[in-house]
Amino acid sequence: MTKQPQIKRVRRPIDGILLLDKPQGMTSNYALQRVKHLFNAEKAGHTGSLDPLATGLLPICLGEATKYSQHLLDADKVYRTRMRLGQKTTTADAEGEVIEEKSVPTLNAEQIEQVLARFRGTIQQVPSMYSALKKDGKPLYELARKGIEVAREPRTVQIYRLELLNVEPLYWELEVACSKGTYIRNLVEDIGDVLGCGAHVAELRRLASGCFQLDEHLTLESLQQIADEQGLAGLDELLLAPWAAIADKPRVTLSDNASYYILHGNPVRVNNLPINEDVLIFDAQNRFLGVGYMNDDGLLAPRRLLKTSY
Repeated sequence: MTKQPQIKRVRRPIDGILLLDKPQGMTSNYALQRVKHLFNAEKAGHTGSLDPLATGLLPICLGEATKYSQHLLDADKVYRTRMRLGQKTTTADAEGEVIEEKSVPTLNAEQIEQVLARFRGTIQQVPSMYSALKKDGKPLYELARKGIEVAREPRTVQIYRLELLNVEPLYWELEVACSKGTYIRNLVEDIGDVLGCGAHVAELRRLASGCFQLDEHLTLESLQQIADEQGLAGLDELLLAPWAAIADKPRVTLSDNASYYILHGNPVRVNNLPINEDVLIFDAQNRFLGVGYMNDDGLLAPRRLLKTSY
């Protein structure tokens, strides 16, 4: 019997940002690949991993939007976490093995506030061995799973808001607004150390990243249903513009002539350009061309242009 050749799937150039609600128990990369497959997209990338335990906002950039994903990687985040008191685990979350168990102290509201106050503002964190940081090109979590521990330098992070939402005998529910690079599992474990009983993350949900808020309707199940009922056209309606993550930057509008030159890599003269700040470039038809900056000659120079105008 002659084996039939497999027909390679032709992916399409689709551009935009999807605000996915990642489910629990799934890696961020697997969620990304599911979305890429559903949209039949040529190119896709996510903007900051969530652990398999975690759920919530995972912005996924398709096509040309990946050019501006760094802005989301650098953005502030908001999380809601449920911490389990009285237990420390190998991974500082519920996926690890319990390595220490102690009784939980009874605290009143004032005492709890005194503890939380210590973790607001500028703090130092030593990244977990189960983080995605790399040592000699290998993620730390891969080394940790082999029983290898390496020295990690403390990192300065900002906790803008640390709010207690609910208290149970063995659990606290917290909402945290923080800077990039903040590890919630470290924060929870450090709070547990101050309490003297230990703690780990039982649940974690990302609510916001930069200017984006979680849309709980955009799950993989809902995307699949839209794909089945409406096809790619229905999915495309869910996408934000490729520049949505940087929509807060200044804008400049170019004439048709200036747009032609900028798209060919040539700087053009624009009045009142901001200094030391990138700008969004639009043409006379209000189509987005890309991002530019003021060069040393005071001209608008291209930094990252799109292949297609929007």
